[in-house]
This record gives sequence, structure tokens and C-alpha cells, in this order.
Amino acid sequence: MLTCSIRTCYYEYMKIAVLAPPYLPVPPPLYGGTEKIVSLLTEGLVASGHDVTLFASGDSKTGATLSSIYPAALGNSGLTKSDTSKPLAHYHACYARAGEFDIIHSHGQYLSLPEADGLKTPVVFTWHGSFYEGETTPEKRETLRTYRHLNYISISDNQRGGLPELHYAATVYNALDIAAYTFVATPRDYLLWVGRVSPKKGALDAILAAKRLGIRLEMAAAIDPIDRPFFEEKIKPLIDGKQIIYHGEVGHASLIELYGGAIATLYPISWHEPFGLVMAESMSCGTPVVAYNIGSIPEIVKDRLTGFVIDQSRGVDGLVDAIKRIGSIERKACRTYAEKRFHKDRMVKDYEAVYRKFI
Repeated sequence: MLTCSIRTCYYEYMKIAVLAPPYLPVPPPLYGGTEKIVSLLTEGLVASGHDVTLFASGDSKTGATLSSIYPAALGNSGLTKSDTSKPLAHYHACYARAGEFDIIHSHGQYLSLPEADGLKTPVVFTWHGSFYEGETTPEKRETLRTYRHLNYISISDNQRGGLPELHYAATVYNALDIAAYTFVATPRDYLLWVGRVSPKKGALDAILAAKRLGIRLEMAAAIDPIDRPFFEEKIKPLIDGKQIIYHGEVGHASLIELYGGAIATLYPISWHEPFGLVMAESMSCGTPVVAYNIGSIPEIVKDRLTGFVIDQSRGVDGLVDAIKRIGSIERKACRTYAEKRFHKDRMVKDYEAVYRKFI
């Protein structure tokens, strides 16, 4: 509905298409940061009174109108991400209906950019990966450059550094349903590492720091097939079930319990991660974060308030020194900071403001 006054004219409610990747259902049953964000955004837009259509796999759950051409997520069918035909058909199903919407918000694959270019309906794009050279494919970087004039929403200011020439409409930080994360004032006696077992995610540094301090490390981890050799060679030999405990991929309730009981969550990544939901989740439970100063880390963790951001060049030595000082961090301050910065309502409002800019 279009609402006008003497000084302003804006859309009070909008017809919005949210285009999710087709590889996992929305929301994901376990690991899947992008799909978590798509779900929170979609449900928040519906709650705000907008007419929302979610283009996702048929096994997704949403209060929006669900549009699917595949009954189940492609990742669950064994389709590799290098096969683009089925994902492109999924994106086409959305763009072919562009005239039905005021705006399309795509979280999809870069190969869908050519079809989005030239549509009369405005399209905005959020990608949840790195744009930096060496951290994504040359083909993706070149395609993005070709379509640099389209409208991109970064999820951190640091993400823009990978391709500063893109047309960025705004930065909108990812968010959480803070109420779904239990605050714990008094932790137990262990450190925590959560993520995907990949060299760039820092699992090995976390293990080495915990071993040096003699503190138990709990690990909640997903393993992609491409990372299986790294796990088998570098990580598995260090897992003893006593000091280094590996849980595999866990559900929400178990993850919240792990966060709340931890002295600190270790996040020693070695790549330009554009956001990192693990950090926001940890702080929402009151647990401070110890991380290297790369990627979005300094934007997500407030040094000496919600954890410690340490120079990556210090490596495990820096992690150890920071963990020794973790008692100086107030856990309530972590929760308060997360509520202010990473609440889902803030994210929805920020995206609404971007949409109105283009309608």
C-alpha cells in the first residue's frame, strides 16, 4: 500500500519475493547460516504485514507463501554444487514472476545475475560468502564485476573490500532470534569451538590453545566432503574424548547448552569471513569470544567488552594470553551487546529501509 504525506511518499506494505538458495531447506535442520538468516528475515517481513513469497525448496517451513519447483532441497539429493542447471531453474522460477512483486531480494547463486539484469522489478542481492581473491572462484569475481551496476547489500563493511567496485546499497548485519538463546551468568569449565571443519575456520588453533592451557575443548562441527581429508589427517588424531571432545553437528537445543556453559568461544579464523553467526550466537548466551582480527571480526566482537580481538600474527600465543584474561569480560555485557546489535527486528527494519529506497 502506498502512503503519502506532504513531505514523504513510501510503501507501507510491500509485495516481496525472497529468493533462497535451493541447497538446504529454510530454515535448515542443522548447519546452514544463510538459510537461518533467510528464514528470520522472511518471517519478520510477514510479521510486519508484508505480502511475502519465499522461493525455496518444498521441504521449507514458512509463514510466507512458499513457491517451490523441487519438493526437497537439492543438497539432500546428492546433487553437487558444480551442477548449475537445477539451481538456475530454481532462480528462473522467481525471476519469471518478477512482475508480481514490488522487489526481489536474492540470496542466490551468482550465475543468476544475467537473468536479473534488466528486470523492471528492482532486485537486491545479499551474498553470504567472501568476495576476496583466493577465497572465492575467479569465475564468481569476474561475473560480479560484469554486473557491478546491480544492487548489492553487504553483510559487513569488511565484505566490501573483496570487490569494492560493486554498487553497494547498504550494509545490513545478520541477526538472531535472541529470545531463542538462553543467557547463562555462570559458565562451566570448558572452551568451545563451533563451525565447519575447514583449515580456514581455525579448529586446529583452538585445539592447540586448549591443550596448552590444559582446559577441555568441546567441538560442535560439521564436515563437508571436501574437508574430510583435513579432518582425518589434522583434527581427528587430536580428539581424545577427554580433553578434546568432538560432538559432530548438533541441533539448536544442544548448541545453546554448549554456548551457555563455555568459558569462551574460540574463533581463530584465517579468512575474510563476511559475518560469522557463531560469534553473535555465543554472545547472545553471555559467552565472550576470542578471535583473530581478520574479516568481519572487529565489527562483530567489541574488543575487551564482549571478548578479545587479537592480532592474527600472534597465533596460538595470542589465543592463550586472551583466554587467561577472559574473566575480565562481563557476560551480561555480551548479552546486552548482542540484543542491541544482532536482534532480528533490527535486521528486518534495515532491509525494509533498503527495499523502500528502490521501490
